[in-house]
Amino acid sequence: MDENTSVELMYNELKEQAAELFSEKDAAVVDKAFNVARERHNGQRRSSGEPYIIHPVAVAKIVLDYGMDYQSVAAAMLHDTVEDTDLTLEEVKKDFGTEIAALVDGLTKLGKVPLDIKDKEEQQAENVRKMLLAMSEDIRVIIIKLADRLHNIRTLNFVAPQKRRDKALETLEIYAPIAHRLGIRAIKEELEDRAISFLDPVGYKEIEDELSKQGKSHKEFLETIKKQIGERVCTVVPEAALEARIKSVHGIYRKMYMQNKNFDEIYDIYAVRIIVNSVIECYDCLGIIHDMFKPIPGRFKDYISTPKPNMYQSLHTTVIGKAGIPFEVQIRTWDMHKTAEFGIAAHWKYKLGLNGTEKFEERLAWIRQLLETQKEADDVKDIVMTIKSDLVTEEVFVFTPKGDVIDLPVGSTVIDFAYAIHSAVGTKMVGAKVGGRIVPLDYKVQTGDIVEILTSSQPGKGPSRDWLNIVKTSSARTKIRAWFKKERRDENIVEGRSELEREIKRNKMRFTDEEYQKLIETLAERQHCATVDDFYAAIGYGGLFISRVMPFIRDEYNRIASANQPEKIKVQDTSKSTKRAVGEGVTVEGIDNCLIKLSRCCAPIPGDEIIGFITRGHGVSIHKRDCSNVPKDITACEEPERWVSARWLTGNTMQEFKAGLAILCESRVALMADVATLLADMRVMINAINTRELKDDRAYIYLTITVKSTDFLNVVISKLKKINGVINVTRSSNS
Repeated sequence: MDENTSVELMYNELKEQAAELFSEKDAAVVDKAFNVARERHNGQRRSSGEPYIIHPVAVAKIVLDYGMDYQSVAAAMLHDTVEDTDLTLEEVKKDFGTEIAALVDGLTKLGKVPLDIKDKEEQQAENVRKMLLAMSEDIRVIIIKLADRLHNIRTLNFVAPQKRRDKALETLEIYAPIAHRLGIRAIKEELEDRAISFLDPVGYKEIEDELSKQGKSHKEFLETIKKQIGERVCTVVPEAALEARIKSVHGIYRKMYMQNKNFDEIYDIYAVRIIVNSVIECYDCLGIIHDMFKPIPGRFKDYISTPKPNMYQSLHTTVIGKAGIPFEVQIRTWDMHKTAEFGIAAHWKYKLGLNGTEKFEERLAWIRQLLETQKEADDVKDIVMTIKSDLVTEEVFVFTPKGDVIDLPVGSTVIDFAYAIHSAVGTKMVGAKVGGRIVPLDYKVQTGDIVEILTSSQPGKGPSRDWLNIVKTSSARTKIRAWFKKERRDENIVEGRSELEREIKRNKMRFTDEEYQKLIETLAERQHCATVDDFYAAIGYGGLFISRVMPFIRDEYNRIASANQPEKIKVQDTSKSTKRAVGEGVTVEGIDNCLIKLSRCCAPIPGDEIIGFITRGHGVSIHKRDCSNVPKDITACEEPERWVSARWLTGNTMQEFKAGLAILCESRVALMADVATLLADMRVMINAINTRELKDDRAYIYLTITVKSTDFLNVVISKLKKINGVINVTRSSNS
């Protein structure tokens, strides 16, 4: 079968479906969109080698399967034309109307990257912000975008490994949470499963094999349970429908590798769903289930009386049958089921007629809140951070004293709760009560807590800078920074200047007054600050992190040092000092023009206290002062004259050094992948890696990595220690 025939067959299936669902006039618009897309994408190919037109047709088919209208299907067919072909938005508007053109525009990424966008993360954030703005005007934009991402991740194995991993991570951190918040379960679960299969193929395969190994027994168990429940429930609710399912791979993965549980410790791998006609029947069925099986304490959740933020409603209870196997039972009405399966798309698929109503607007309120929060932020990247941290699958539901429900990510504090109510409540907060008792400000709220925020009417009262380290949600953090930006400008300038000067001093960099002033003015301009004081203030209130500007400062210092090098050498030559820089970024005392080498036994790097040893015929070997090969008391050793003072050259930040690490850890699947992923995210090169098994299910991972200083190495070590299963991380000789 040739390519054209394959495309025609694929499109004809969509065309027949569109003819059944739409009027002849509307179906003709979809057909016209296909012909335009095929013409414009002619000659273009995907990474798989297939004609590009296959992608928009596949996306349009997904959109159609979710019951969307003809404008959405046409826009899906055209979604890449403005970005990837010579078709203009004006031409789309002329041929297809304003509504379809607006959808295509919302789906088109930023074209030519603006000059003030410095990196890929910022570009990604700008694209997400544009998409959210379009969503706030027309929610169909994100449904088409999710369909686009779903087809892309289905064919992700054809792209380069690094791009594959980047796209999978973006999918897991941005698009899956959005699909979850919109309540589109099937898309959310497939995005998560496919993303994790690329990010951790070993862990994914282990779970897949475990499910496959027990496949027959899974099916038999679920069929038995369904039959038992059906026989009892249908005597009370004759029209009840029953379904059975096994938890998604990603759902199991999260509990196994993020909550450190064994496969057998996951209680909701199996689930039976009961669908009835009314809410009363839901609670009747719950009584029957608890009479038939023993419920597990603390595993009952009533999402009917307290819906999730995506308007999901259902009763959940986990019980244990006679076989001793725990399973979850979900009970809901048919309307709840439609919303649970298709989320916001159910309004088109089932013609629920809620568009424009208060309930529909309530479901979209989070988008506007996200955009409002981003307006207060200085960094567009905050919008991505908010999606990653706030739109998570695990939530807690907390009550105000008046009975209003506030949903927050797991781990949120009473400060997050206060800011979720209103910015003014958070700003004036002085304390909190949970269940009538005073709690500390870092208290983490739990589902069912009744929280009362204590406020002060004292003028000038505001948050503490320490709160930035306590809050969980990005929205609360952004609001705290916004308050400091507005109310504490003078204080911020002083704090920001002091913080920057401390960091420069800590890095042992020195500038003349003229050099420093020029540097700060350049930095202020690069960070879009109108004045130097604005730049200092941004650091002071936390809108700009020192870590973001330090690479540029180091580069400037090295450039200035390089330009002035001849003068500096001249000063050193005419001074009374006998110290001489001779190589490897090290200065040794009393030695001139001699070979320098860093010893392999301790692998010193800038920041380590060092000492030199004059070898016979191989120059000076540089050791860490606490190296096991260096005598504790030099004066008492056999040849004290061969040990010489040494120090690192200031400003040697461009040179790279190899450092060895020994990671003591638990033996678990995917731990090596977690280590490699973390180092890749930090742009750390791994030069060598090997492992050694120990007793008691423990192991050592030995790494040799490339770093520039002990400061950076300490950051790497600190982050490695936070990986689940890592017991300790220490320096070692190069592996």
